[in-house]
Amino acid sequence: MIREHVLAGYVDDAGGREALALARTIAEVTGARLTVAAVHSPERAASVVEAQAALDHAADLLAGFPADLVAHESRSASRGLSVLASRSGADLIVIGSPAGGAHGRVNLGGTADHLLHAATQAVLLTPAGFTPSGGPRRFTVAYVRRPQCDEAVVSAAGTAARLGVPLRLATLAVDGADPDPLRDDLALALRLAGESTGLAAGEVEAAIGEGDDVAAAVEDLDWVEGDLLICASSEDAPVHRVFLGETAFKVVRAAPCPVSVLPRGRT
Repeated sequence: MIREHVLAGYVDDAGGREALALARTIAEVTGARLTVAAVHSPERAASVVEAQAALDHAADLLAGFPADLVAHESRSASRGLSVLASRSGADLIVIGSPAGGAHGRVNLGGTADHLLHAATQAVLLTPAGFTPSGGPRRFTVAYVRRPQCDEAVVSAAGTAARLGVPLRLATLAVDGADPDPLRDDLALALRLAGESTGLAAGEVEAAIGEGDDVAAAVEDLDWVEGDLLICASSEDAPVHRVFLGETAFKVVRAAPCPVSVLPRGRT
């Protein structure tokens, strides 16, 4: 999930600065290499100058934190980030939220929408107005009993164990759904987390959010400062690619914290 190389997609606005701050924090706590990329269009000569100016500003914001600064040409920001991530070996792409959406929530613009349907790397989405206060303090996995969610549990558990961060497995009971079968599913997932990493029972918790709809059920979960939500890709995703289904999109939009979406078939 967070391994060796973080790629931040940077644009010189609030969302870009917030993504850069989150990417730097992730790189700092994990020891990962950080690359900051400004994607520019081949159709406008001035865009090269604008991209370099944006990177100069990013360097100022990093205040000496080591990072590779790259101006990359592409017809779209999402494709440019995907190609650059593949070429450079990045395993996490961090992007911000565009202006105009809800403060404190992830707002999905065109770049996020494309990455969430095609990226081969994990994608980390930054809420609007987000300011990191240190590294992640808890990982929450959005869990449904499916193979790709089991992969997300194993991946998140491994990272949680490596960083010494608590792990929570959460599922949603929407519109009066019976929570008892969900508890059984979570019990199996808790066992998987422990067996795959050696995490003790007290280091992994389970929670069920209940509500009339997805947003209400997400809100019903107890969120703390420093949470990071992890979502698996849909079972319809091609192997090694990100793809979110309708319910997962609603979860992403309702979450009050950064959200990482993992490619199917990669742990």
